[in-house]
Amino acid sequence: MTPIHVHPTAPLAERVLLPGDPGRALRLAEALLEAPRMFNHNRGLWGYTGTAADGEPLTIQSTGMGGPSAAIVIAELHDLGARRLVRVGTCGALAPELAFGQLLVVSEAIGLDGTSRALGAGERIAAGAPLLDRLRAAAGSGAVAGPVVSTDLFYDGPAREEDTWRSLGALAVEMEAATLFALAARREFEAGAVLLVSDLLVPARRRIEADALLAAELELGAAALRALAV
Repeated sequence: MTPIHVHPTAPLAERVLLPGDPGRALRLAEALLEAPRMFNHNRGLWGYTGTAADGEPLTIQSTGMGGPSAAIVIAELHDLGARRLVRVGTCGALAPELAFGQLLVVSEAIGLDGTSRALGAGERIAAGAPLLDRLRAAAGSGAVAGPVVSTDLFYDGPAREEDTWRSLGALAVEMEAATLFALAARREFEAGAVLLVSDLLVPARRRIEADALLAAELELGAAALRALAV
């Protein structure tokens, strides 16, 4: 099937990093790839392919914001030949012990979004075990692992929804992991997610400083690449 939204202008690697933000895709490509070539620029969803430090090809492709956009990009990447996909994104911390810039390896996504449900997933969707173990090892001793909530809304959600999410055991909230895991289960490819804490939501919302976010992005991408290099 010819992809409709992803228009490849360079080869696709079997292993792919999936940031939501096109700007993060560019920054990770500059940091992690030798001689990156633009893989996709259609619809502003920037993607790049190049050779990583381990000498093997790697694609870094942005998914946009939210499950519906991510589902389109991930499905088309899989149709084109991607087989190991890792989301590298940000999250809002619900657990008070989490700190700005800390890495969180997602063990399962609590799917409170519409896309994962439309794909037939249940409320809890586990990450693939082999890649999860590699991400835990690659993220280092300062990282944590645990469940996250995937939701459709960034703003204007129901009152006190953070309390509900915490009662479900979620350490953080984000928007795309449940979609990735649901598609991986449906299509039988390997998927994982490692996130950096960009926001602290409890007791009140606070945002990481811009310079700290940029530095943490590079650590995030490097950790994901180490997991894929095993």
